[in-house]
Amino acid sequence: MNGSYKGVMLGTIVSWILFGLIGFGLWGCPTYNVWQQEMSGRAEFAKAEQNRRILIEEAAANLEAEKLNAQAEVERAKGAAEAIAIENGAISEKYIQYLWVRQQKNLSDKTVIYIPTEANLPILESTRGLQIPQGPRPE
Repeated sequence: MNGSYKGVMLGTIVSWILFGLIGFGLWGCPTYNVWQQEMSGRAEFAKAEQNRRILIEEAAANLEAEKLNAQAEVERAKGAAEAIAIENGAISEKYIQYLWVRQQKNLSDKTVIYIPTEANLPILESTRGLQIPQGPRPE
């Protein structure tokens, strides 16, 4: 009887351990899912916060760039005003021609043909390369 008593006790202990593991699993799985969702939410929140900070920094950089561009534009305007003052307040036709010719160096990949006219204004060859459709000719 002593041997069967040990077998019954061992079976009872093993059963209680199995019931304990099943009970822990039934409690632990939902708890783990809640914890996992909380950690996922914290990660999403941290990512959104970081993206917001990045957008704020980009906006601040854009604002600083625009301020610097405005300052550069003011300095260009001051230079133009000084140039006009040197011209005694009147821009001559020769000066306008000089400015136009100086601007042409920025057009390195384009062909511009300058034909002076009575008013010394440039006429650009705007129809070069256009193919005019040929219709039937009247007889």
